[in-house]
Amino acid sequence: MATKSSNGNENLQQAMALLIQNQAAFVSHLRETQQDMAVIRRELEQIKAILLRHDQVLADLPEAIRLKVGFKPGR
Repeated sequence: MATKSSNGNENLQQAMALLIQNQAAFVSHLRETQQDMAVIRRELEQIKAILLRHDQVLADLPEAIRLKVGFKPGR
């Protein structure tokens, strides 16, 4: 009987050791994922800023063209 109890205890210890290793690996990957997400968020904010500037340029384009070709209202 002592053999079964000892063997069961050993299996439990091995399972707990494996669980701890897996948790450590998970936390490490989670940290990397969080860092990657932070980079993606910063890049997305830069893209948004560029798109807003382009949107403004496009909105101003008709007036800029009118001024360039010398269009004067009222003629």
